[in-house]
Amino acid sequence: MIIHKRADALAAHLEDRRRNGDTVGFVPTMGALHDGHMSLITRASELCDTVVCSIFVNPTQFNDPKDLEKYPVTLEDDIHRLALSAADFLFLPTVDDVYPGGTASLPKYDLAGLDTLLEGAHRPGHFQGVCQVVHRLLNITRPDVLVMGGKDYQQCMVCRRLIESESLPVRLEVGQTVREPNGLAMSSRNRRLSESGKARASLIHAVLADWRNRIDGADIRGLEAWGGERLEAAGFKVEYATIRDAVTLEQVGAWDGKRSIVGLVAAWLEGVRLIDNMTLSG
Repeated sequence: MIIHKRADALAAHLEDRRRNGDTVGFVPTMGALHDGHMSLITRASELCDTVVCSIFVNPTQFNDPKDLEKYPVTLEDDIHRLALSAADFLFLPTVDDVYPGGTASLPKYDLAGLDTLLEGAHRPGHFQGVCQVVHRLLNITRPDVLVMGGKDYQQCMVCRRLIESESLPVRLEVGQTVREPNGLAMSSRNRRLSESGKARASLIHAVLADWRNRIDGADIRGLEAWGGERLEAAGFKVEYATIRDAVTLEQVGAWDGKRSIVGLVAAWLEGVRLIDNMTLSG
């Protein structure tokens, strides 16, 4: 694995690969890598000849500076993991390399309202920051395939919108959520939980699975309320526990048994914000 810290050097190296006929897969991360990230790199290697992974903690997508300060940094371990993986290149840029003109006048994107609901409502500006960094990294790496994790359901929708609205020549591949044995979705933030907290956090997955089992003929609003109350009773601070249209994220009234729907949860436990989702039908 080759490590690049400069955008121009990485871009030149990738161009050499393309001239030799290679396709390029790109996996953007913020580090603190776990088996979920590794599964995305494996998927990229199945789809493309050359795999690039980036590690960059993007300041523009953190609406809370304290959250940015607390984000785990495990670079030495990350490099070791990647050296044993299918990654061919690791990109470790600085803020100045990603945003050479600074962050004061970055572009704003039309996200068709996706940045105003659910995650967007609770984290104002977050998805604009996501698009700013993803767009810049895609311009540097120019991949054929962008591979992202399905745990961040709404983020994947936002990036698909970015690709379409900016006519970017890349295909988005969404990897399946990788889980702990107890069902907890793997996340870099999980390492901030205590062992008992990790055990309790598995309730999010349990609620989603129960929604899926009970969805036929259910009162959607009642099912949502039951899930949120169950989490609150276990000590979570729930931001949302909701069932939405899987394509638009609009609220679902009565389910007709055909419409694709998804359950989404965001909740705090032990000062850590956890998110998860599950396709309930379709």
